[in-house]
Amino acid sequence: MDIEAQDAPPAYELAKVGAHWKGELETASRYFTTWFERCQKIEKIYLQQQSEQGGSQRNNFPMLWANISVLQPAIYARSPQPAVEGRFKDSDPVARAASEIIERVLSFTTDRGNIDALMRQSRDDFLLYARGAAWLRYEADIEPVDPGVLPSQSAAMEDAETTAMPPMERIANERVCVDYVHWSDFLHSPARRWEDVTWVARRVPMTKDEIEKRFGPEAVQQISATVMESRKGSTQTERAQNEGKTGVWEIWCKSEDYTVWIADGSPVAFEVSEPPLDLEDFWPCPRPAYGTTSTGSLIPVPDYVYYQNQCEEIDTLTKRINKLTDQLRLKIFYPAGDGSVSPAIEKAMRPENDTVMVPIPEWAAFVDKGGSNAIVTLPIDEVQKVITACIAARQQLVEDVYQITGISDIVRGDTQASETATAQRIKSQWGSIRIRDRQAELARFARDIVRMAGEIICDLFQPETLMLISGVQLPSAQQKQMAQAQMQQVLAASQQAAQRAQGMGQPAPPAPQPPPAAQQMMSQPDIDAVVALMRNDNIRGFKIDIETDSTIEPDEDADKARRMEFAKVIGGVIQQAGPVAAQQPMLVPVMVEVLLFVARGFRAGRQLESVLEQAGAQLSQQAMAPKPPPQPTPEQMIDLQTTKVKADAEQTKARLGVMQAEAEHRTEMERMRGDAIMSAMQANQPPMQGAMQ
Repeated sequence: MDIEAQDAPPAYELAKVGAHWKGELETASRYFTTWFERCQKIEKIYLQQQSEQGGSQRNNFPMLWANISVLQPAIYARSPQPAVEGRFKDSDPVARAASEIIERVLSFTTDRGNIDALMRQSRDDFLLYARGAAWLRYEADIEPVDPGVLPSQSAAMEDAETTAMPPMERIANERVCVDYVHWSDFLHSPARRWEDVTWVARRVPMTKDEIEKRFGPEAVQQISATVMESRKGSTQTERAQNEGKTGVWEIWCKSEDYTVWIADGSPVAFEVSEPPLDLEDFWPCPRPAYGTTSTGSLIPVPDYVYYQNQCEEIDTLTKRINKLTDQLRLKIFYPAGDGSVSPAIEKAMRPENDTVMVPIPEWAAFVDKGGSNAIVTLPIDEVQKVITACIAARQQLVEDVYQITGISDIVRGDTQASETATAQRIKSQWGSIRIRDRQAELARFARDIVRMAGEIICDLFQPETLMLISGVQLPSAQQKQMAQAQMQQVLAASQQAAQRAQGMGQPAPPAPQPPPAAQQMMSQPDIDAVVALMRNDNIRGFKIDIETDSTIEPDEDADKARRMEFAKVIGGVIQQAGPVAAQQPMLVPVMVEVLLFVARGFRAGRQLESVLEQAGAQLSQQAMAPKPPPQPTPEQMIDLQTTKVKADAEQTKARLGVMQAEAEHRTEMERMRGDAIMSAMQANQPPMQGAMQ
């Protein structure tokens, strides 16, 4: 993009800023000159020893390579595992959902971004040069979205330029990138502490096409032939890889609150802009992983400096041992004709001469004139004694290096068969004390990277990207409102049906259940609330940390012990709480909270926390619900059935008695009516009305 299109200062200010930062970079380079020179020598020694492994070189003892190979897996062995959890141990569903989403996105970022390779490169720089650095950045793929115009609208518009809406853009993909920074490409302002640093910078090799695409054609014109990248202190391989590239410095200045892009050696800056990331500590990089430093400077001291003299003496003894070993050959001298003695002996003692029998012309000059010794052998016993002494001296120097570096025998796997398991465990514990600080420093470095990546994810990632990467599908606030309205409609319809049934004297119909999808949606927090919490509280509301011992080789026995301890404690709580809850149902909520309190104290319990909460809520609800009447025993059931049969028989007998009485009454009435009629007929008079009744 063009320089003028950006919110950058005018050209004269770019030149002023460029001149200022050119001087700052040169000052910082001079500040680190001694350290750069040390790193160059150490890199040359390490690469040479590494290339000689498996070859025929025997002149050097690969002490540096051997020590680094031992320490590499000891301080870092596998990729860090992000662990995101709520700062407060409560049952906040929004905070829990946000923690789960951030943890899953961070896990994807560490896997997809190949954080393991970056950590290994930083680890090697940390061990060799006492400093490892990394750099974080945010990338987003933007694609245009043209919604178009409806045909009815286009027909009504006369101007062709107004028929199409301006194109829109959307984020197609976004990611957090973590870059490894070479030890020679990272600079910062001279300071005693990292908190006092005012600016940091990294160098990025870029071609002319990349510079033109990023900063415009004017930036390429500013680059002269002398500016093209020829890294000072880089190896021949790196110079070949960066041939035709320019080192462009990306500078973040905390005191001025801006970022600057400037080519190596250029007096004019390419770009000056606001920081693209709003991070808590401002810097786009974590505090480097430092080795040995003093309280007065941030210039690290590589470990090799402390045992460099011993390594040089070991190399000298190794060369001497190799030369003396070549002399351990059987040489037999016998008399020959006249001639010179010295050339024959010199020729015989050459390393490439494997001849056993060597003729000596002047035998009288070689042995006593008495001729008592006709054949003489070379005294190799003395050579063997010298070699043995040299090997012993070299072994002592190696032990001195072990004492300086703190690499114990147990770390190297050197142990005695007669030692007990307890003795070996004690040696292992004490042997790792010297490297615990290094393990903690690498773990801190990885934790800072994860925290900064979490900040970027919370600030910039879109809700759609968060749900897509994490696989956690949460409803929006609008969807929850629609589900709530649907559930209210179902409830209102149920109440109306109950009222109609009550008015007709009929039993109320069973209440209809809301759709399962609506119930599940209402039980989840909405994504808008989760994103609002992430945006507002950000990293300050969560504790983002890597799991314990996640950057070193895991101890399976320790992991099993932690899991067994968790299962034992939880099982004991449940066993003790069961009888109390059965006798006192009112104490079930208290027992559930105690169980959750214990489970939250274990890291292994994080995965079971939500399940325990759901089970606890169901148990509390069941305990507080009214209990049904107790079921009768079989004897009581027989008595109830007998009583019911007797009651039914009495009722039947009573009904029969009533029916018989009614029948007798009707019969008596019919008889009386008949008697009245007969009496009237006998008197030849019409029956009286009262009698008829």
